[in-house]
Amino acid sequence: MPSPTPKTLTVRHFFSKSGLLSKWHPSFEYREGQLQMAEAVESALAEKKHLIVEAGTGTGKTLAYLVPAILSGKRVVISTGTKNLQEQLFFKDIPFLERHLSPQMGSFRVAYMKGRSNYACRQKIYDAEKEPVLEGLEEVADFQVIQQWEKTTETGDRAEIRTLPEHSTAWAKIDARSDLCTGQKCPQFERCFITLMHQRAQESDIVIVNHHLFFADMSVKGDERGAIIPDYAAVIFDEAHDVEDVAGQYFGVSISSYQFDELARDVSALAHRKQFGSQELDRTLVTLGDCAARFFALFGGTEGRTGFRSHDAFLEKNEETYRDALRVLELVALQLELLKAPPEESLLLVARARDLARRLEFWMESGDRRYVYWIERRGRGTFLQATPIDVSQILDERLFDCIDIVVLTSATLAVSGGFDYTKERLGLRTARTLVVSSHFDYYHQTLLYVPQSLPDPRNPSFVDAAAEEIIELLNLSQGRAFVLFTSYQQMRLIYDRVSLDVPFQTLMQGTGPRSALLEEFRSTPHAVLFATSSFWQGVDVPGEQLSCVIIDKLPFAVPSDPVVEARITAIKNDGGDAFHQYQVPQAAIALKQGFGRLIRSRTDRGVLALLDNRITKTRYGQIFFDSLPPYRFTTARKDVEKFFSGRNT
Repeated sequence: MPSPTPKTLTVRHFFSKSGLLSKWHPSFEYREGQLQMAEAVESALAEKKHLIVEAGTGTGKTLAYLVPAILSGKRVVISTGTKNLQEQLFFKDIPFLERHLSPQMGSFRVAYMKGRSNYACRQKIYDAEKEPVLEGLEEVADFQVIQQWEKTTETGDRAEIRTLPEHSTAWAKIDARSDLCTGQKCPQFERCFITLMHQRAQESDIVIVNHHLFFADMSVKGDERGAIIPDYAAVIFDEAHDVEDVAGQYFGVSISSYQFDELARDVSALAHRKQFGSQELDRTLVTLGDCAARFFALFGGTEGRTGFRSHDAFLEKNEETYRDALRVLELVALQLELLKAPPEESLLLVARARDLARRLEFWMESGDRRYVYWIERRGRGTFLQATPIDVSQILDERLFDCIDIVVLTSATLAVSGGFDYTKERLGLRTARTLVVSSHFDYYHQTLLYVPQSLPDPRNPSFVDAAAEEIIELLNLSQGRAFVLFTSYQQMRLIYDRVSLDVPFQTLMQGTGPRSALLEEFRSTPHAVLFATSSFWQGVDVPGEQLSCVIIDKLPFAVPSDPVVEARITAIKNDGGDAFHQYQVPQAAIALKQGFGRLIRSRTDRGVLALLDNRITKTRYGQIFFDSLPPYRFTTARKDVEKFFSGRNT
């Protein structure tokens, strides 16, 4: 192959058997699927086409989209499902490419952007040094760590402070969220971490964001708040199976009891700092707290998510309490507007109070049938949510019609080898498609086991029978397992039955931070982790430490969940078959995510156990089998025993 010039470089020069990557990477393996995907992304970028790629685990999909994005000469936004993947791209994959690509084609610039709450506000830090905003020894200790770090950090990204607790209340008081940001009028504007983040992004060829920031940006484009992400020619979504749910959050409406509390707290703090407080304002803030408490108490106190369909009846019975909340929000805004020489921050609080009132009014009175209205209670907080039932039209108009090139990729986008489900849910009318098989030899590396003797998972006797089966499997695998559940309740019930009957260290989600539990699992021989949905994806434990993944049942979304229920109803009302069009494909993709935890390298071996034999006893079960890689399959536990004994010979 002749030596390429910067203008003639193509992905084939990188990913072919004797290409540049083979010279750079000490453990390079030629992967036909990686080259296929890279060429598909290269063509989409050159020809302004949308593209969907399912790339199995081990394909090397990250480099397969990064290299063509860099070579394209366009500004490309890479949007990831998690901040962890975002950081992996920026701190691991990009430096590798920079070291080797720059001599070939000159330097290229890359930036990453996160939501404002991930960054420190210098002005708040300096104010907190002088004002009594910190409470308790923990907040003071955390603040001292932040204070020292601020003097040396270049980015202001809290991810740099490894010793800061995940839910630090001190951080919440000094982060850079926009609620009180005065922008260019702030004394620290030129040194502001948000300003610097935007400058880096404006100067970059590749901008790495996450789905939450991407759709937050898309939801404010065209309004007075302005765009967050600089203009771009193309977007590549990694972990694109999450796009529907994340988009729904940002094109919906949300109000919470915490927002009322935070508004009152911020008004009071500003009044104290700028010395414009009065007895009248104090009384108004107390009234705001009382009105909010009475209003949110009307929705009960049971944990979890529930639908809300009785707006008219609710208003008829509780209109006075609701109107009181609106009235006091307006009173707060008026009192701030009437200040003599009002500080800049007070105008932001006026806008916040009125925006909160607008959203509350929409939730209570709009009656827009395109939304599902629901309530969620978490701890002491009550959240009122309005979520679009169908985001496909919104995405069709605001994403796929407005951006020339959208690439969607994940290890789990196809159902039975096709993309009809993904295209329909996302409103993607025309796109090129590609399925790239995994580089792994699943048939020899993995055994899929479905016991036939267990009762139906909906039967009350399932819990005890499943616990016994899990104990047997863990003894065969010598621990080294994830046991994954579709509900917290099921996880706790089975954990209580299993944990004392196996001779291995058992860990359970919820007993510590997610990252700490994963680290403990990785470092503890023969450990077993019991977990739910947040461990079904984005978790990477290669090697023998994870040799068995047990899944309690087919991961159908809970049909009583308000959003799921509304989507099922909408499909039925349109004359469709919600079970086969929505519920089964969604569950098939979720099952692939769970199974994807096990095999992370070509040397991994392990057993996948699904305790739900509906996959073998129903007609729709074949869709699940057709969507999974070609594992060896058994219904006999003795085959599991042989598999594990064979490993140790």
